[in-house]
Amino acid sequence: MTEPNGTSANAAGGGPTKIGDMPYSRIDIDAECRALEEAARRAASAGSGRELADVRNDAVERAKHIQTMNSLCYIRFTLNTRDEFYLAEKTYYDENLPRLSACGAKFNRAFLSSPHLSAALDLMNPNVAKAYEIALKVSDEKIVPELAEEAALVTEYDRLMSEMDFRFRGKTMPLSVLRKYFDDSDRTVRRKAMEAAGRRMARDSAALDGLFDKLVRVRARMAKKMGLPSFAVMGDMQMGRYSYGRRQLRAFRRETAENVAPAVAELKEDIARALGIGTVMAYDNETYFPCGNPEPAHGPDGLFAAAKAMYHDMSAESGEFIDEMLAADAFDVFARSGKWGGGYCTSIDDYGQPFVLANFNGSSGDVDVLTHEAGHALAYYEMFRSGADYELNLGTMSVAEIHSMAMEFFAWKYAESFFGERADDYRRMHLASSLTFLPYGAEVDEFQETCYENPDMTPSERNSLWLDLDGKYRPYLHSEGLPYFENGTRWQYQMHIYENPMYYIDYCLSQTVAHRFLLLSLDDYGDAFGRYMKLLRTAGEKPFGELVEAAGIDDPLQGGALTENTARAIELARKLFFGGPASR
Repeated sequence: MTEPNGTSANAAGGGPTKIGDMPYSRIDIDAECRALEEAARRAASAGSGRELADVRNDAVERAKHIQTMNSLCYIRFTLNTRDEFYLAEKTYYDENLPRLSACGAKFNRAFLSSPHLSAALDLMNPNVAKAYEIALKVSDEKIVPELAEEAALVTEYDRLMSEMDFRFRGKTMPLSVLRKYFDDSDRTVRRKAMEAAGRRMARDSAALDGLFDKLVRVRARMAKKMGLPSFAVMGDMQMGRYSYGRRQLRAFRRETAENVAPAVAELKEDIARALGIGTVMAYDNETYFPCGNPEPAHGPDGLFAAAKAMYHDMSAESGEFIDEMLAADAFDVFARSGKWGGGYCTSIDDYGQPFVLANFNGSSGDVDVLTHEAGHALAYYEMFRSGADYELNLGTMSVAEIHSMAMEFFAWKYAESFFGERADDYRRMHLASSLTFLPYGAEVDEFQETCYENPDMTPSERNSLWLDLDGKYRPYLHSEGLPYFENGTRWQYQMHIYENPMYYIDYCLSQTVAHRFLLLSLDDYGDAFGRYMKLLRTAGEKPFGELVEAAGIDDPLQGGALTENTARAIELARKLFFGGPASR
């Protein structure tokens, strides 16, 4: 199907095509499957490395177009999950893309089996072969029904959460707006806002439990069919992790629980005492100042003007990037009912165009969109212009999240333009919040791994597990007396758990690298930013550990690096809170 009133792809005046003007047409999955099967036959009969590489290049061009149409569909669905046209289109892809993935596996197998493989890899990054190898472990026609079922369940969760309206202070609002009040300066307001969230989510508790239960079971069936010990292992492979796996991630979590979590808990308790808070409740977790957390000094127009000036000052490349993003209307940042409630950056590959979706709510998180998500977008921008091998993209997500999290810290230099007189408070809060994230991210990963290793757990057993893990990773935090959340259900609005299983630990790996970039930038900003841009441009060329070590940063998966790096960041946070300039 073609989008009603589709418009021309050619941008007036020769500038970038605006996102809203990009025409959409449904991909014919049957035709693309036939094309992949023909590509597999051509790969099998290729007479040289050059011929094999040409077959792969043709397949890549088709993959870019498929990605473009699927991405446009997803963007427009998430902008309004009530749009029946794009809901139908997304349902079509949910049901049919798994078949295309299975056909892709046939091509991957033929490519890897060619006697001319070595010669072909001389014409591209040899890690392309590793990407194909790991893809074969998680893609096969025998799991097509499960992949389609999984995609449909994720769409159902997306719609449930995006269409869930919350009543607070006599108004109806989406969760993305309500969450602003979770860090209000008035503790009573924070508590009542979280109580409102719990009461509303409790009304859909059966649906939320049921959806996750179905997702766990269908994912467990996939792993079993693929001969893997659990979906946790399969999820690692789906994330493209070829240089580390569950063993290294469990060791990382163990180091987090033993060394990082206690130090973070001590920092959080000291901050709470300074605020006069005895028992740190869930609604106190993001509160850092008696007068309330710093909020942007400008509205959306002012924030975008400050971001534009910042990226122009950082480098010529980042200046060109932000100009093109704005010219393409590549940010959609206003919260509204029916809009997907999270934030993301994606790409539209035929156009070499990144796109950012977010939900501004007047909090400091609005600035984070212009740094975190824009960091992802800058990486896409550089990737499209570097000619990087398509299959390697931005590297694994542990690499891709460095792009975003490190950019948040490089923006410290410009905090006054976003927060005015409260710039120092933002720096304090931002660093402390990033430190508290490390144990939380490890908690999410252990929660998911345990659920997938025990797919027959009941909803109440999963909630009890969450409460136990809260005690392990965040012992300072309490939820007693909060409707619904006191039962251990906080994980249900962490969208990654439903939508992107086993993704979350990547944020932790990236966060530790980003902390190191912060410390380097405070010593020599120009040198640190240069290292960052080099890492960004070469993101897909090397595995995670080699890439960060090439930037002069210790691999956090190597024993002790996480502890040492986090200790330095906590020392800085303590200096900023208790030994630096007085909080305003």
